[in-house]
Amino acid sequence: MSDRGRMMGGPNGPNPMGGRNGWYAMGMMRLVAHPKTVPAGKVTLRVFNTGSLSHEVIVLPLPRGRFAGERAIGPNGRVSERGSLAEASRTCGAGEGDGIAPRTTGWTTLRLQPGRYELVCNNPGHYGAGMYAELDVTR
Repeated sequence: MSDRGRMMGGPNGPNPMGGRNGWYAMGMMRLVAHPKTVPAGKVTLRVFNTGSLSHEVIVLPLPRGRFAGERAIGPNGRVSERGSLAEASRTCGAGEGDGIAPRTTGWTTLRLQPGRYELVCNNPGHYGAGMYAELDVTR
């Protein structure tokens, strides 16, 4: 991030970040933040979808004492986006759209204060399948 970022989805085997079984029988999914720590200020999240399905990245503050992957999943297979700070979900473009198509990119730029954030793919079933990552923002 900070002008580098990666999102990966699809049948990637076991998720080292502790993802839960999802709706997709094809296997676990994952989202990887690189780097995992960035300085506060203007941050550009560039997302590359290496999977075979459409994906997105939503930026949510991570409350103190909570960990990535712990959000409640609703009956629609999604987590609440309340408090979302930004979204990258436009194929080959910035901001919101209809999803980042396989083998393409999307991005968003925002200002982040020091703290912990969770990056999530909120397509139905994707969060539950392990598509989340923590991003730490330092002073």
